[in-house]
Amino acid sequence: MNNSDILFLYDAKLTNPNGDVDDENRPRMDYERSINLVSDVRLKRYIRDYLQQQGNEIFIGKVDGETVNATERIKKLFEINDKNANINKLSQEERDWMLDQLIDVRMFGATMPIKSAEKGSSMTFTGPVQFNWGYSLNKVNLVESASITSHFGSDERNDGGAIGKDYRVYYSFLAFHGIVSGNRAQHTRFNEEDLNKLDEAMIKSIPLNATRSKAGQYPRFYIRIEYTTSDFLIGDLRDLVELKEKEGLRSITEVTLNVRPLINKLFENKDRITAIHYWQDSNLRITNEEETADFEAVLPESLKSKISVLNEG
Repeated sequence: MNNSDILFLYDAKLTNPNGDVDDENRPRMDYERSINLVSDVRLKRYIRDYLQQQGNEIFIGKVDGETVNATERIKKLFEINDKNANINKLSQEERDWMLDQLIDVRMFGATMPIKSAEKGSSMTFTGPVQFNWGYSLNKVNLVESASITSHFGSDERNDGGAIGKDYRVYYSFLAFHGIVSGNRAQHTRFNEEDLNKLDEAMIKSIPLNATRSKAGQYPRFYIRIEYTTSDFLIGDLRDLVELKEKEGLRSITEVTLNVRPLINKLFENKDRITAIHYWQDSNLRITNEEETADFEAVLPESLKSKISVLNEG
């Protein structure tokens, strides 16, 4: 497997993309710049939940609806599959079998408090798929908190219902950068089928896992640049896109994304690119500073031949 760079854009309207538990669950913010922040852990949770819903085994999640610790999770995995293994000292074959069951470990890696026969200490897998924190490309304003109440009392003496705060953003157009490391894929047994499932999850997972505080978020653009080798990456693709208007946005209908710098960078490295896998929401306007059209339409001919359109369905 070769390296890939990922750019993922989605928006959040009147919702809370990633609450900060240390700040009354307010949306995470860089207040100096009015930039909305979302952790990589939040994005990975969407992906894990979607993959599990599709019938894939995951390591970081509940078992039969119950929260278990990491050791119990591995024990149950072997027991459910009628595997007799000493999880305190797994053989290479047992280790490989375990990786083949757990798609999120193959993707994102994990630290497991169990030993391998070769190393004798807790096993650590560094996943080939990694994201840094996401941030909004526009300036974001918070909705003044509205108090919300419960019809149930907060304790035996309170029959008036509990009162909490409901913090949201007006509109945030969020961007994540990620990488797929071909070299690390070998160590976690991450394969092409897994990569296809990642592409699918990036497009589908957020709206399908909406909760009350997360409803109002939709994917708008996803691109994975696949290279010819496992020793090259362009870098953070967010530096190569920008919004034409960054203030006062309230809806996707007001968004235009300028991709001219991204196109220039892709053209400079076209001989290092095997494929450009992408998906675009029909509501997103994209421009190359000369015309506004779908992403594929604004590309030069030498890059169009590398396009692979991902199917939402």
